[in-house]
Amino acid sequence: MLGNLGKNLTNTMKKLAGMSIIDEEMVKEVVKEIQRALIQSDVNIKLVLKLSKSIEERALKEEPPKGITPKEHIVTIVYEELVNLLGEKAEEIEIDKKPFKILFLGLQGSGKTTTIGKLTRYLQKKGFNPAIVCTDTWRPAAYEQLRQLTEEMNVPLYGDPDNKDALDLAKKGLEKFKKQSLIIFDTAGRHKEEKELLDEMLEISSVVDPDEAILVIDGTIGQQAKDQAQAFSQTAKVGSIIVTKLDGSAKGGGALSAVAEIGAPIKFIGTGERIDDFEAFDPERFISRLLGMGDIKTLLEKAEEVADEDMAAETMDAMLSGKFTLKEMQSQFEMMGKMGPMNQIMNMMPGMGKLPKNASQMTEDKIDKYKIIMNSMTNYEMEHPTEIKQSRMKRIARGSGMKNEDVKELLKYYNVTKKAMKGFGKRKMSGPMGQLIRQFMR
Repeated sequence: MLGNLGKNLTNTMKKLAGMSIIDEEMVKEVVKEIQRALIQSDVNIKLVLKLSKSIEERALKEEPPKGITPKEHIVTIVYEELVNLLGEKAEEIEIDKKPFKILFLGLQGSGKTTTIGKLTRYLQKKGFNPAIVCTDTWRPAAYEQLRQLTEEMNVPLYGDPDNKDALDLAKKGLEKFKKQSLIIFDTAGRHKEEKELLDEMLEISSVVDPDEAILVIDGTIGQQAKDQAQAFSQTAKVGSIIVTKLDGSAKGGGALSAVAEIGAPIKFIGTGERIDDFEAFDPERFISRLLGMGDIKTLLEKAEEVADEDMAAETMDAMLSGKFTLKEMQSQFEMMGKMGPMNQIMNMMPGMGKLPKNASQMTEDKIDKYKIIMNSMTNYEMEHPTEIKQSRMKRIARGSGMKNEDVKELLKYYNVTKKAMKGFGKRKMSGPMGQLIRQFMR
């Protein structure tokens, strides 16, 4: 997430962990590396300087709490200051009336319509049944795109491609769905300089009288997000922000930090192209991932969506203890495939950056190949992988239509992963990483 920002911050934390002496020179060096990482990700320079000054002052003046080493204390300070930068705590949409009306705003090309589909799916999982009204009369394909999205999710939609009066569409949609518990209004994408469209947005807002106005910000536009957000907030009262396209965005840090300045909280982020690549924004979890500390809570929540609660907890225990066989790994692959892209799942696991490159860059295609190989194994082989010698390997390769090297690769991946996970368990995730994870698990 956010391309090199997470990588650079993680490397800085690793460098800090390897330092033998903690003094003023070392603190200044760490702060400079953090500054460099944030500026490269397009975070506003004033914010970077303010943040780095606070980190440096706290690191040099504060005494570490009892039982915490100076290095661990500095990591904790960096974590806390970055969390404060992005809003300190998670804020949710409080749907407390019927019908609850959500108005979507955003630039053309920001991913607004796609994001409506993602939020709709998210709300469906929470037990809500949204209806959608299309008032976008400027983009010809807007209604058709929404029609396809809503049909897939079995969501009611109102719109009329032949009606070019956005206010009339808003009024009719409001009347049609007045008995619905939740209504989402899509509007035409616009630019802060397009006065006609901004005036139309103000009129639609007056008609709809939204309970929540959501501004969609493209994570790739960097610090321009601040000006755009301010223009929209002056026209309609923006209650929350969704930042899209954060999967690998070089400028995502700019969008995140800039929109935070206008006072409206970031409530959701888009993390990929799939409709489920969407999550509630939690500054603590987000920064934990950026610093390479993982995100156990989100990982458990994803697991719970595809398995019952006990199974999710058991799976996490197995992943962190290293006490699992090929049979267990096969069932984990099945579950993880439903949870989302492998690179995102692995980024949520504490210390996963310590795995060999071939293990941390698992792809769905490779997992599919491993599943085929495991399907050609006997129950005994699945439960006793160490017994798979040359003769068994040849039989498994023939039965799966793979090569001996493919079977060896699977066994190597299994052994490396098991060893790494076992190491995490032995360390019991001590230090600041462990404290943060335990905090998330409470």
